[in-house]
Amino acid sequence: MALSGMRGLSVFISDIRNCQNKEAERLRVDKELGNVRTRFKNEKGLTHYEKKKYVWKMLYIYMLGYDVDFGHMEAVSLISAPKYPEKQVGYIVTACLLNENHDFLRLAINTVRNDIIGRNETFQCLALTMVGNIGGREFAESLAPDVQKLLISSSCRPLVRKKAALCLLRLYRKNPDVVNIDGWADRMAQLLDERDLGVLTSSMSLLVALVSNNHEAYWSCLPKCVKILERLSRNQDVPQEYTYYGIPSPWLQVKTMRALQYFPTIEDPSTRRSLFEVLQRILMGTDVVKNVNKNNASHAVLFEALALVMHLDAEKEMMSQCVALLGKFIAVREPNIRYLGLENMTRMLMVTDVQDVIKRHQAQIITSLKDPDISIRRRALDLLYGMCDVSNAKDIVEELLQYLSAAEFAMREELSLKAAILAEKFAPDLSWYVDVILQLIDKAGDFVSDDIWFRVVQFVTNNEDLQPYAAGKAREYLDKPAIHETMVKVSAYILGEFGHLLARRPGCTPKELFGILHEKLPTVSTSTIPILLSTYAKILMHTQPPDPELQNQIWAIFNKYESCIDVEIQQRAVEYFALSRKGAALMDILAEVPKFPERQSALIKKAEDTEVDIAEQSAIKLRAQQQSQTSNALVVTDQRPANGTPPIGPLSLVKIPSMSSNVDHNTGDQRLSQENGTLSKVDPQPPPADLLGDLLGPLAIEGPPTSTAQPHTNINSGVEGTVVNATAIVPAGEQTESVQPIGNITERFNALCLKDSGVLYEDPYIQIGLKAEWRAHHGRLVLFLGNKNTSPVVSIQAIILPPSHLKMELSLVPETIPPRAQVQCPLEFINLHPSRDAAVLDFSYKFGNDTVNIKLRLPAVLNKFLQPISVSAEEFFPQWRSLSGPPLKLQEVVRGVRPLPLIEMANLFTSYHLTVCPGLDPNPNNLVASATFYSESTKAMLCLIRLETDPADRTQLRMTVASGDPTLTFELKEFIKEQLVIVPTAARVPAQALPTPPVAQPASDPAALTDPGAMLAALL
Repeated sequence: MALSGMRGLSVFISDIRNCQNKEAERLRVDKELGNVRTRFKNEKGLTHYEKKKYVWKMLYIYMLGYDVDFGHMEAVSLISAPKYPEKQVGYIVTACLLNENHDFLRLAINTVRNDIIGRNETFQCLALTMVGNIGGREFAESLAPDVQKLLISSSCRPLVRKKAALCLLRLYRKNPDVVNIDGWADRMAQLLDERDLGVLTSSMSLLVALVSNNHEAYWSCLPKCVKILERLSRNQDVPQEYTYYGIPSPWLQVKTMRALQYFPTIEDPSTRRSLFEVLQRILMGTDVVKNVNKNNASHAVLFEALALVMHLDAEKEMMSQCVALLGKFIAVREPNIRYLGLENMTRMLMVTDVQDVIKRHQAQIITSLKDPDISIRRRALDLLYGMCDVSNAKDIVEELLQYLSAAEFAMREELSLKAAILAEKFAPDLSWYVDVILQLIDKAGDFVSDDIWFRVVQFVTNNEDLQPYAAGKAREYLDKPAIHETMVKVSAYILGEFGHLLARRPGCTPKELFGILHEKLPTVSTSTIPILLSTYAKILMHTQPPDPELQNQIWAIFNKYESCIDVEIQQRAVEYFALSRKGAALMDILAEVPKFPERQSALIKKAEDTEVDIAEQSAIKLRAQQQSQTSNALVVTDQRPANGTPPIGPLSLVKIPSMSSNVDHNTGDQRLSQENGTLSKVDPQPPPADLLGDLLGPLAIEGPPTSTAQPHTNINSGVEGTVVNATAIVPAGEQTESVQPIGNITERFNALCLKDSGVLYEDPYIQIGLKAEWRAHHGRLVLFLGNKNTSPVVSIQAIILPPSHLKMELSLVPETIPPRAQVQCPLEFINLHPSRDAAVLDFSYKFGNDTVNIKLRLPAVLNKFLQPISVSAEEFFPQWRSLSGPPLKLQEVVRGVRPLPLIEMANLFTSYHLTVCPGLDPNPNNLVASATFYSESTKAMLCLIRLETDPADRTQLRMTVASGDPTLTFELKEFIKEQLVIVPTAARVPAQALPTPPVAQPASDPAALTDPGAMLAALL
């Protein structure tokens, strides 16, 4: 940008750079905009030079991010200026400030056309550049014929023809009908005879776009593309300026081979032979060298050649040569080259039959599974999964199991799923399959979906020879000091059904099996207790003659749970207790579950559908899928079959990890229901009525179904209680009042503070859902942006405004959501220190004439980093005494409390991940709770809470909070106070869903509420 003679612009830029803060900059910009507006308004006789100065300032202000809503006419008028400096400004500023639908562009069409058809090459280049950048329909209809004439003109210089080719490409992408196929195909073939490599490269870019939409019309271009490759591979007539590190025009080579991949096949033997000779020369002549730039260029050509080889379905010998070359690449030190080698080897595996050749590199691929770079590890995992068969399944699955122990959180679910699928598909015998799945549950229980252990139960039930072995292995795992809850479930079920087959083995009598299982009961959640009760009933049934001592122990458990709040547990306890008194009739009532019908595994069905969709024998489709992902956000378009069944696409297996173990996969198969612990047939659910609900299917957008055993997660979406007192939505100045949100946004936010999936925001155009997962001080949240209409949502911007205690990273959000499509945007959290502040999502978009800008709080609040933990009296009191006083232990009398029964207050604590510890306080009117808080500064910090209430006055209480960090103590105290003072009735869970209260003790003197000494003495 030449600034000679424009001192005013130089001074303005200097003033902006010297501003100390954003406010000062804004004031300086407003002052300058007012000055420019006054000049344009009051001085009608401005010269082109003066207009140029002010228009430059407008452009600079626009580049700083400020709105410039005037002066457009002056910028357009500069296009007609006779001198180059003014005309250049007019073209540049018009292209930047105006979009393709702006009315002022119509005023410039004639001037632009005169420049294009004129004889001044500089003006032609300026005009072509602006037309290509704007690319509107009016420009395309009016100027496309003139651009085509420039491209095929023999009198124009290559510089102009290059720009004409790129301009036509831009117009074609926006408006495909500007190129008449019948009249342009022959001319396109003539352009490929061009000797100038610059024009040829630009023309090849145009050809790639043309053949991607209609290859049949351009068959005449195919042999000429092969000749271009021959010319380049032999380095014939290639100027030095187009030779990059000794490689003749690598850009043109890549584009040419990409164009060839859009043609389905090559029939002419001579052309095919010539092409394969070129490809062979590329494969033989590419190697890894020290020069990074040369490596980049040669590898770009090589990998495009590999894609073309796969597309052409070359001979097995050439395929083997490609695999051998890739085998060298995956062994080099450079991580980028290793990644490309693994990725292309996986592609070859998908579209060609080279599995036997790839197996030779199995050891090196397994080594890549332990690479420091996670992207390389993912590619190695995909490749191992694809190359696995009966011959190498044991080795690969064992490697995956070994790697599972050291794998990071981000890969464990994918690893578990793929190991389970491979074990089932290629198991040499069923006992090995049982071993693998039990090891999988033992090593990565949190990441093993219910479908996996349901399938083990089906196999064991249907194979009598397998039953004693499976029961024995389950018994062995129960001896471990700490096992995952999923292992408790599968072991309890198998031992309940088949534990009697181990009666003669040491440590496997009914009493011993009951004892080892009953030890796990205090450690499991309420969803597992029904399975254990069923197992106890089965053990009692198989104990013949009855053992009075064992019978009394089990009856005592049934009696205990007869009054349980959880309906499922209560019903089982009552029914099993009544049935167990019927003597021999119990054998018929609790008989062994019949065999399952032979059906295909849901996991293998998913895998097969995925493989069919991916292996399309065309590298073009693979690349098209990758190119459609313009950012880290995943675009999922609506491609359902006519019957409305959601498709299972190539990314449905492992692209987005499941955020909840309670999500119900509707397979239509007989299966073990986690909620009730019984085998029952689950009918497939009909498709949702609304399109967006179907698109968001895996998200379970209103929250996954939860059992009644977890009342705190089954909160009505109408919750009004708040964790942060700020408003949930802050309208921006640009928001149009015509676009109103659907539903109460504050209620949606409050509901998401209690659960990990649901709708955050919805209006007539868009729905924003989220699904979250929390591990210690780390969190992962996926935003689901769904377009509800048949028109695209455009100009999308999403900015995270994090509080100081959260480190956050949001993946790129695409600017456009296609019609009836959904994008997924992952968001990573790290909790740095305790705080009650909430992050804010600043989100804006345009739909038609409506512009919406909203600010939404994200439910990454303090209680998400709490983990419930139950502490015994031996653990609680030493910690409580060690935290003697402020600032580690804070006490406050809270007044204005919403009067809640103690049982509802306990349930409220549970909903915020605080574990109520009954029996620690002898006063039945008091409440003691504990939790572990995770942050980067505190690590795992134990928190202790005590509430002392007065039964005569429920509107006040005394709260004591203690922890090892003063900030945490204060923030947690204030957080709990907010929940107690402002507790909405909608947030309360019905009393029948609350946990059983502790046994009531004699009431203490209510006067103790005002006597700290008496209260502390009662506890300590």
